[in-house]
Amino acid sequence: MGKKVNSEWVAEVHANNGMFKMNLGELKRYKDLIFLFVRRTFVAKYKQTVLGPAWAVIQPFFTTVVYSVFFGNIAGLGAAGVPNFIFYLSGTIMWSLFSGCLNDSANTFIGNSGILGKVYFPRLVMPISSSLSQFISFFIQFAFMLLFLAYYLITGSNIAPNWFIAMTPVLLLQMAALGMGFGTIISALTTKYRDLTMVVSFGVSLWSYCSPVAYDMFSRDAIMNKFYGLYMLNPVTPVINIFRNAYLGCGQVDWLYYGISWITTFIVLFIGILLFSRVEKTFMDTV
Repeated sequence: MGKKVNSEWVAEVHANNGMFKMNLGELKRYKDLIFLFVRRTFVAKYKQTVLGPAWAVIQPFFTTVVYSVFFGNIAGLGAAGVPNFIFYLSGTIMWSLFSGCLNDSANTFIGNSGILGKVYFPRLVMPISSSLSQFISFFIQFAFMLLFLAYYLITGSNIAPNWFIAMTPVLLLQMAALGMGFGTIISALTTKYRDLTMVVSFGVSLWSYCSPVAYDMFSRDAIMNKFYGLYMLNPVTPVINIFRNAYLGCGQVDWLYYGISWITTFIVLFIGILLFSRVEKTFMDTV
């Protein structure tokens, strides 16, 4: 049904059953709603907590301390010559952005069924706003990292920021898009297969140990020569490596695998949006 003004239809509602009909342009009209949900998601995350947004710093801080002690000092898996704390902090905050986008997007249908079943708006608003809200926490953590980075620079530590810092917005965008892509795939599947909700947290934790968060394999040539290709095919690996290289000057930048990482990101995001748009039409029948 539409409203007719001056003999021209300005709105039209019709069936959207085509496999590739996702109507992404509709999201532009709901940008205010997206930012409203961003605010709601961030506020709800720390509501009724004593420390509030300080948890955005406390959690990565203690995670970094644990990594520094056990993986850096005891196991010796840190980067050679780079202070363990800043090395692990840089990897932790990037991983937190990715895992936060993935986990929140994966919970879209089940966690918001009360809203989605009562009013119409493009369902993609939910995973997009959830992913954008992760940037608020990230920038708090990023500012925390910059304080320690300044300290290590002043004290003459062996770190060397370089021009790759200019790639920071691109790296962050890719991590968020990759996390949202995997999250939307999972959210689409969990409407029918609830078992996935039980393994998402475990799977994300396991994935972190397959990524350069808790160790630096570039300082171990024997291992890298054998598993380099497999290690770099993890789409998260090249992004974290470039981020660390940009701010700390450690590790290597492999443009070939970074390009493969972007290809993977586009494919995963496309499949995620496609599955999401198909499931949103019938999810209330199964959730």
